[in-house]
Amino acid sequence: MKKNSKIYVAGHNGLVGSAIWKNLQSKGYTNLIGKSFDELDLRNQDAVAAFFATEKPEYVFLAAAKVGGIVANNTYRADFIYENLQIQNNIIHQSYVNGVKKLCFLGSTCIYPKEAPQPMPEDCLLTSPLEYTNEPYAIAKIAGIKMCESYNIQYGTNFVSVMPTNLYGPNDNFNLETSHVLPALIRKIHLGKCLENENWDAIRKDLTRRPIEGINGEAKENEIIAILNKYGLRKNESTVEVEIWGTGTPRREFLWSEEMADATVFVMENVNFTDTYNKANKEIRNTHINIGTGKDLSIKEVAEIIQKTIGFKGKLFFNASKPDGTLKKLTNVDKIHQLGWKHKIEIEEGIEKMYHWYSIL
Repeated sequence: MKKNSKIYVAGHNGLVGSAIWKNLQSKGYTNLIGKSFDELDLRNQDAVAAFFATEKPEYVFLAAAKVGGIVANNTYRADFIYENLQIQNNIIHQSYVNGVKKLCFLGSTCIYPKEAPQPMPEDCLLTSPLEYTNEPYAIAKIAGIKMCESYNIQYGTNFVSVMPTNLYGPNDNFNLETSHVLPALIRKIHLGKCLENENWDAIRKDLTRRPIEGINGEAKENEIIAILNKYGLRKNESTVEVEIWGTGTPRREFLWSEEMADATVFVMENVNFTDTYNKANKEIRNTHINIGTGKDLSIKEVAEIIQKTIGFKGKLFFNASKPDGTLKKLTNVDKIHQLGWKHKIEIEEGIEKMYHWYSIL
């Protein structure tokens, strides 16, 4: 990519897309294109075709997706498979039609089987069943990988796919109905500390910024208490309790979103599709690239780091009647290391940075 190349970042307002945008700007790229949902509905085939025909981007980062945590994935199964397929199909196909020089498709490590070997190498894709709760989303992302591979093989395009591990960082989703585990824990434990200190100004400020099921900072105190209680925040005479779904034993790997952006830009600058597979093999498969730290920790350990960072003195209650999801999800990152990129920010530093970002808004 040249500094004045026309670059389209699909999903530039999201967690990863905004980090990619910021990374590109910091490296001196000056011709960036981004469209909000109101400006361009990526599920609309005709609208996406018209956008590509008009703008003619040279490079595309496909970071747009419908995403959510275990509850959202399991509840809105049809929405997750339909909308993600629509977004991917439209952008990948129009990138081919309009001669895009290179595209980077961002997926997720949930593509791997529930019983995948640990750490998960790229070549364990499609070797056994997926984890049930996020199967529709995972299938959409697998389709995106295969679409990129297929267009490359049939049409000679240069579309690469990267599979980030669990991401967190600025502009994350803190909606307790749909968020992933780490931002949800940060918000819940933050609110727990506010309850502990009876800091109602801070609680109302938080709900004004991010209402929960329509309950905002102007609601009556009993309404606020009721909605917090529904999402596992309870205060009794002796302590405040924060409920966390599951046993706390599942292990997860977390990557700071700005590092994911750096890895993605690195791939676009330095890696081509032909670099992603062994040319001695007759069949071209598993060309995607895992992006992660290669390190994991339990949900309980994550919650305790957040508790310490925020200064919450109450109780963390792990509700074992709720689903755990996959017990272990650790990526094998040998491929991206061999290509020349490695993470730098560890989880303790990342959580501190994220809470600082959250608390100053």
